[in-house]
Amino acid sequence: MDPITPGPEQHGQAPSRRPPREPLTADFAPSSPAPARMVRLVSGDFLLTINPVDGSEIEPCPPGERPGRPRKLTAAERAGTERGSRPPVPPGPTRPTPALLERQDERERLVRLLARGRSVRLTGPGGSGRTALLDLVAEDCLDLAPDGVVRLTGFHRTAAELLHDLVHAVHDAPLHRPEPDELRDLARRAGAVVVVDDLGFGGAALDELLDATPECAYLFAATPDVPAPSADADVEEVFLGGLDRRAGVEILERAVGRVLTEEEANWAGDLWFESEGLPLRFVQAGALLRQRDQLRASTGAVDEYGVFENVRVSAEVSLPAAQPEDVPLPSLGEAAAPAPLLAARLSASARATLRFAVALGGEVPHQAHLPALVGDTHADAALGELADCGLVSPVGSRYRLAAGVQTQLEAAGYDADAPARARTAAQHYAWWAGHPSVTPERVCAEADAVLAALAVLVPGAAPQAGDGTGAEDADGCAVRLARTAAPAFAAGLHWGAWERALRFGAEASRLSGEVAEQAYFHHELGVLALCGGQLDRARAELEASIGLRGALADKPGTVAGRRALALVADRAGDVPGPLVRAGEEGPDAREGEPSPAGPPADHRPSGPVGDTLATHRLPVVPGARDGARRATRRNLVAAGSGALLVAVLGAVVTLGMTSQEDTGKNPAGKADARPSATQAPGDGSLGAVPEQGDGTGAATAGPLATPTNPGPDGTYGTADDPAPPATPSADPSGTKAPGGTDTSPTPSGPTPTKPTKPTKPTQSTSAPSKPTPSGSPSTAPPSSSAPVTPSTSPSTSTAPSTTDSAGGPTLTSTSPDTTRSGGAGTSGAGTVM
Repeated sequence: MDPITPGPEQHGQAPSRRPPREPLTADFAPSSPAPARMVRLVSGDFLLTINPVDGSEIEPCPPGERPGRPRKLTAAERAGTERGSRPPVPPGPTRPTPALLERQDERERLVRLLARGRSVRLTGPGGSGRTALLDLVAEDCLDLAPDGVVRLTGFHRTAAELLHDLVHAVHDAPLHRPEPDELRDLARRAGAVVVVDDLGFGGAALDELLDATPECAYLFAATPDVPAPSADADVEEVFLGGLDRRAGVEILERAVGRVLTEEEANWAGDLWFESEGLPLRFVQAGALLRQRDQLRASTGAVDEYGVFENVRVSAEVSLPAAQPEDVPLPSLGEAAAPAPLLAARLSASARATLRFAVALGGEVPHQAHLPALVGDTHADAALGELADCGLVSPVGSRYRLAAGVQTQLEAAGYDADAPARARTAAQHYAWWAGHPSVTPERVCAEADAVLAALAVLVPGAAPQAGDGTGAEDADGCAVRLARTAAPAFAAGLHWGAWERALRFGAEASRLSGEVAEQAYFHHELGVLALCGGQLDRARAELEASIGLRGALADKPGTVAGRRALALVADRAGDVPGPLVRAGEEGPDAREGEPSPAGPPADHRPSGPVGDTLATHRLPVVPGARDGARRATRRNLVAAGSGALLVAVLGAVVTLGMTSQEDTGKNPAGKADARPSATQAPGDGSLGAVPEQGDGTGAATAGPLATPTNPGPDGTYGTADDPAPPATPSADPSGTKAPGGTDTSPTPSGPTPTKPTKPTKPTQSTSAPSKPTPSGSPSTAPPSSSAPVTPSTSPSTSTAPSTTDSAGGPTLTSTSPDTTRSGGAGTSGAGTVM
């Protein structure tokens, strides 16, 4: 038995050994990159694959991938959605909900109007308590509509975005963005009380929202500077004013937990007159009184519990050099703009949070990001401090600086390091948004802070005089943030934020010279425009992306862009235009730029891609599509004419080849074995290939018939063809041309006899034929030459006659000194009578 390792019989159970630790080299080895977060969603008729690496891919949605009609959410599911739409509760002890004073009449009136199905717009200045009143009214209207109460935020939202938010709040449609027709159909089915805070539009846009949802009753909350509803809109107006003096004093007493002194009551009266009774001013004034009470407490208690041990008295706030129990009341000016004084008495983490909020345009980062941004593990408690002082107010599912606080803090110098803090926030959000564990919904909830960081970095990205490093860093940081946040916005169906992030990213990449990132942003903008039905914008963005990626030899990105561009052409009903030859430019090509190349015939990913591609964004000209259609019609007409011409030529050639069988029946189609007589230029005589006579010396005469048998070689007119039977001429004076015209004049001599049987001719041009005796008939084979005018001579002569011999036709005259021969060279063809 091993004494070091006791057996199981000694302890009743086997010892459990710790598994060996993995080697340390594995912990420090470079880890593989996290997989890209790819999401497939359906947008109308398209199947969209969000690809953060090469760009989103869009294709027609297959029938099996298209979702069915979405169902409506149950009451429990709607309750969970409503809890997710509210701002998070600040950490720390539970805070009592402040009572709403002097708002009971407005509350009852709003509930009555909504119960009758009327839409109401609640108008009030910032700090009048609109959000608190909406919360109470929403609780009173839970059972008024079949789909309950839907809470939405109108801050930085358009009418179309609110309509999409409403449909997804009522229906269960994950990863599905309905097309416009389907969206309107789903919106008409919704029946709910819709509470919209911080509405930012009115007029015609508000009318479209109301017309799209006839079964919903709306409760809008807006400031007086927002456009009012149109005159035809059936919307009731309710104005929310300030509180009276008694209500203001009651808010102060609840804040400090005691009755106000006479001095404090008089101070509250002056504040009520200056602030026009806005509840927010009294909440902030109550925080000032509470801080004053804490300062007046004993110094020992403060040191013991460390309440204000990390309070830094800033330069902008000068506390009186007196004993704590002699701290005076804030002046009326400090009470009217209390943000700097309140911030000076808060913790360092709370003040740093305020500086980040000022740098981000009033957006307060989520409390989960504050420890990383501030550098304090307990910085999440700063949100509770700011909420207790009335420096922040809820907006949707997040917090923003309260009305007027941004201006007051900027005047106190809290924006001195705003660019640096915005860059820090951008770097943090770029890392966080790209982490695989972060869902798209969480990124969408922080969309306003991300977009605020981009808005600070991109306009200020122009290099300053003598310092270009900071501008380049800002550009690169903005590009990385937009690159990681944009796909998350798309996957979370927050397409308004998606478009704004892409715009910021495209501008930042252009300033920083990152061509690959610029091509990505243009591609995404083209896909977004295609999903929204903006075909002209989609074509321009995709052409720009294809040109940039072609210059970079990015084949996967180029193929994805060409696919999307083909869908644009298919949706627009365009056909490929006329081809442009190499070295030529189209009519719309600008000087110094190559003509844009259209998509190839096949859009396979493995298809060849050119080494360089350069495209330019063509301006949208009205009527350009009609011109393309006219050019297409001209091309079709030209193609049809060419096809018809080819058919006619083929028919002619076919008829010519098949007409050889009927050459013996058609006189016009006969082909003489001997060449026709021709007239030599310059001498006026007729010449032909001479024809040899037979062995007796008599010239062969008579017409030659077309051979009826081609012979052994199968070709007509060759030497092996059998001799056809000779047909005697009906006219003793000559023959007639195939057309029936007599080609030889009538001789004046005696009538010729019948010609002898023709023999097979032999080609000879040196031996002339034997002269024909007087009174014998002249052998004249048929000639196709035109009539020859007899030569005139001063001597007495008879009418000339044409005689055919082996040397060809010979014009015979009675003049003893005149003889014209049609043969070539010196060969004679006949004798002179």
